Amino acid sequence: MNTTPATTVEAVVTDFNVVTGLSKSKAPLQRRLSAMAEMYADQEAATAQLTKEDVLVYEFFDMGVPSTSGDVAYGTSITYPGKVGDEYHMTKGHFHEVLDTAEIYYCLSGRGYMLMENPEGDWQAAEFTPGQAVYVPRRYAHRSINVSDTEPLVTFFAFPGHAGHDYGTIETKGFRKLCVESDGKPEFIDNPRWQA
Repeated sequence: MNTTPATTVEAVVTDFNVVTGLSKSKAPLQRRLSAMAEMYADQEAATAQLTKEDVLVYEFFDMGVPSTSGDVAYGTSITYPGKVGDEYHMTKGHFHEVLDTAEIYYCLSGRGYMLMENPEGDWQAAEFTPGQAVYVPRRYAHRSINVSDTEPLVTFFAFPGHAGHDYGTIETKGFRKLCVESDGKPEFIDNPRWQA
């Protein structure tokens, strides 16, 4: 018989638009090109673009669920259309601090890819189209990439509350692969700036 006293946890209620991913009650966390420029392979193109405009590359909504084991964190992510040189707009990407935790993304609107890689060197790319879910296996860093010229890529995500985010590894090493436009369509190529 369980003798642990019952605890009361308040439910979290949030709103978000199922097409745009935007919330009326939550403030987004935003990443502009100035915070992302080092992530792109073509540094000259990034610098040139920044002299014109510090565009919003992506934003996301953290819905405020406790960051503890047993809870499920969730939110929406919106990656805006655009390119730096030939490389499509993307999120920074991250590993989880607790490496053996997975994540699920559900595409609400737009078109793109989830780029994934693990520390052992395997990489995968899964396509996002509306109504399609992408499961990111445990141990895989992941990054959303928008390959549309006109539409934002909007996803809903959920992961274990205690997983945490390791952005530093990607900021230091980069991803092994880049997603670039080649002959009018997306192509994955080796990242010349990747640090082993």
